[in-house]
Amino acid sequence: MDYMKTALKSWTASLLICLLLCCCSTSTNTDQQAQQQENTPTAQQDPLPSWNENNTKHAIITYVEEITDKNSGNFIPELDRIATFDNDGTLWSEQPIYFQLFFAMDRVKAMADEHPDWKNKQPFKAVLDNNRQELMKQGEKGILEIVMNTHAGMTTEEFEKEVKNWVATAEHPIKKKRYTELVYQPMLELLQYLRANGFKTFIVSGGGVDFMRPWVEEVYGIPRDQVVGSTIQVKYDYNNGKPVVRKLAEIDYIDDKDGKPECIHKYIGRKPVFAAGNSDGDLQMLRWADANPYKSFQLYVHHTDSTREWAYDRQSHIGQFDKGLDEAKEKNWTLVDMKNDWKVVYPFDK
Repeated sequence: MDYMKTALKSWTASLLICLLLCCCSTSTNTDQQAQQQENTPTAQQDPLPSWNENNTKHAIITYVEEITDKNSGNFIPELDRIATFDNDGTLWSEQPIYFQLFFAMDRVKAMADEHPDWKNKQPFKAVLDNNRQELMKQGEKGILEIVMNTHAGMTTEEFEKEVKNWVATAEHPIKKKRYTELVYQPMLELLQYLRANGFKTFIVSGGGVDFMRPWVEEVYGIPRDQVVGSTIQVKYDYNNGKPVVRKLAEIDYIDDKDGKPECIHKYIGRKPVFAAGNSDGDLQMLRWADANPYKSFQLYVHHTDSTREWAYDRQSHIGQFDKGLDEAKEKNWTLVDMKNDWKVVYPFDK
C-alpha cells in the first residue's frame, strides 16, 4: 500500500512537471510569436488614400520622406517644418463667389430693415435684389464696403457667434451643401499627413481671419492661432468692467499677393518649406517658400474638374490662375490636376 501511495505521488508530480513545462513552452512560443509579429514589417497604410497613384502623389510622399530622414542631406528639423496653405480654392471651394461674401450678403439681408437706404444704394441694392452680376460690377471696392458695413460695430464675440451660426445652417446655392462640407478631402489628408510628420500647418488666406477662426480647428485640425488672414481694425473697450474688442469699419491689412509673405514674416516668423495655393494671389507665398535655403515644396491646385467641382484658371473672376500657372510650369512646381489626381473631391463623395 505504501508503495502504491509513493508511486502515485511520483506519477502526480511528474504529470504536474510536464504540464508546467508545456505551459511554459506554450507561453514562450506565444510570446516569441507575438514578438515576431511586432517585428514583422506590415504594409504601410496609405497616407493619401483619396489621391490617385501618379506623379503628384509620389512627389508629395517622396518629399516628406526625404526631409524627415535624419540620414538625408535634405533633412529639415521639426522647428523649421512650416507649411502654409491658402484657404479659398485650396482647402475649400470658392465659386461662384468667395464664401465669406455669401456670409456678408446674408448679413446685408438680415440688417436691411435697419438700413432702408440700402434698397436704392449700391452695392447693397444688388445684394437685396439677388443680382450677382451687378454685384460683381461693383468690384473690390463694393465688396469691401459690404464687408465693412456688415462686420463693423460688433464685438469679436458677437461676430464669432454669427459666423458659427451661419456655417452651421447656411447652404451653398448650387451645391446645396453646408459650406464647411465643401472642403477638399484630398487636402484634409495632406494636412494630416504633414502634421503626422512633424509639420506645423498654417492657413495664410486673403479671407478674414475672424471669419475663419471660429470653424477651422474643427474642420481642418488647424488651431485658430495658426490662422493668418485679412483683418479690419479693432478697438479695445473696457465696457464698464466687461472688456470687449470691437470691430471698426476700417481695413487693417489685406493678406493677399505681396501681403502673404509679409504676414508670414509678421505672424509666423519662419519661412515655409511647404506652400500650397491655387491662384495668382498665392504666387508670392510660393515664391517665398521657394526662397527657403531648405529643400521646399510648392503646390498649386489647378481647378480642372467641371463635373465634380468647377473648371477655371486664366480668365476666372474668382481665383484667377494665370501668372502662377506659367511660373509653376516654368519652375516645375507641383500642379494638382483636380480631375485626374483626386479620386474624390469632397468628403461626402467617399
